[in-house]
Amino acid sequence: MKTEGQELEFHGGYLNGFLMCAIDIVLYAATIGALVKGCVEADAGRPCAIWFVLTGVLLIAAIIFSCGFSMLEPNEAKVMTFFGRYVGTFRKTGFFWLNPFMGVKNVSLRARNLNPEPIKVNDKVGNPVLIGMVVVWRLKDTYKAIFDIDTEIGGATQTGSSASARMNKFQNFVAVQSDSALREVAGMYAYDDEGGESTEVTLRDGSAEINEVLLRKLNERLAMAGLEVLEARLNYLAYAPEIAAVMLRRQQAAAIISAREKIVDGAVSMVKMALDKLADENIVELDEEKKAAMVSNLLVVLCGDEPAQPVINSGTLNH
Repeated sequence: MKTEGQELEFHGGYLNGFLMCAIDIVLYAATIGALVKGCVEADAGRPCAIWFVLTGVLLIAAIIFSCGFSMLEPNEAKVMTFFGRYVGTFRKTGFFWLNPFMGVKNVSLRARNLNPEPIKVNDKVGNPVLIGMVVVWRLKDTYKAIFDIDTEIGGATQTGSSASARMNKFQNFVAVQSDSALREVAGMYAYDDEGGESTEVTLRDGSAEINEVLLRKLNERLAMAGLEVLEARLNYLAYAPEIAAVMLRRQQAAAIISAREKIVDGAVSMVKMALDKLADENIVELDEEKKAAMVSNLLVVLCGDEPAQPVINSGTLNH
């Protein structure tokens, strides 16, 4: 049993369109025949009123029958109402004749893309960032979409709209809710870990988890409108222009520090290897002072940005 506010399939009040097309042609032919017969009877001076009345009745019936033809392609639907009462959603594909006294609202069930311009938001730590997303959505519940929300653009409601215009208004609803959801999700995470060793998910490296959260938030917001998000993912992420230059310098500094750490680690390892090699093979004996001088010179050579200038020692080790 259907409850109020629930979508249901429409099962009554439709016939094969080709059969009804043939019947409608017969009605128009009968209308013309009755009109001709009435004119003949009038010319002969015989009673003809009944033929003209029959002509009017047949014409009205033919016109009414002509208003019920409808064709439905895959992933399209018609929301049916009978004098304001919802009677079901018609989804059968093909050529049909529907009760012409029923109200019909055409909707598309096909998937649609939404790719809005990136927006400026503050991340978890307050940094302004530009973030964008792409959303794939479709209409899932026709009852909620048509009767539970009032989609407007420029103050014009969906009453009397075509299917294309109605879907564009649904897309506007999705865009507004997507903007709100994206701002909420972006505020839950920092842009990055600022060079630290934190394992916390960030906007830069946690795309898979963030996309899942974004998808869930969007579906929670759009469920009331009978709309479903099939996919949602971030497609743009950058610092806002006012801090981009500063953040770039910070990233460059972090990269330089990281590179220096590797250089120093490698240099210390090489100095240790050199001292051990000299000692193991008894090439030369160095006291602590000479070792310190050698370590200093090697570190300068290995860690310096500029090529080292060799200085030839003309003295002796005992000097």
